[in-house]
Amino acid sequence: MVEEKKKKLSIIVFSGTIDKLMPVGILTSGAAASGYEVNLFFTFWGLQAITKRSLNSQQPPRIDKNYEQMGPVMIQKMQEMKFPMWHQLVQQAKEVGEVKVFACSTTMEFFGIKREDLAEFVDDVVGVATFLDRAEGGTTLFI
Repeated sequence: MVEEKKKKLSIIVFSGTIDKLMPVGILTSGAAASGYEVNLFFTFWGLQAITKRSLNSQQPPRIDKNYEQMGPVMIQKMQEMKFPMWHQLVQQAKEVGEVKVFACSTTMEFFGIKREDLAEFVDDVVGVATFLDRAEGGTTLFI
């Protein structure tokens, strides 16, 4: 018998702006619902986005300078649609499928972020080598 290869999507989340984080949430939830193993690796500004401080902030989400005039319209439309925020999509995907959220250990050291500063949905703090081992054999995106 031929063993079926597990579908796998790994995303390196480098950006911390809402225009990049929303696709992370959407891709994660869609892949989990489709039976993919999903690995998210948050590094640099993406890592900042999974801190409790960032997630609990009352500030409007940051948007890339290239899209800043579209930001308020995007947020308003999401609210009208009652569309979940990116981190809610990730949390929902974890309930549906095999989704692991990793924080980059080197970036945490660089920014002085401690494990207790991270969102509850973060599974582990790992280095690049560990993430690459998990990502091996699948599709990897850099967002």
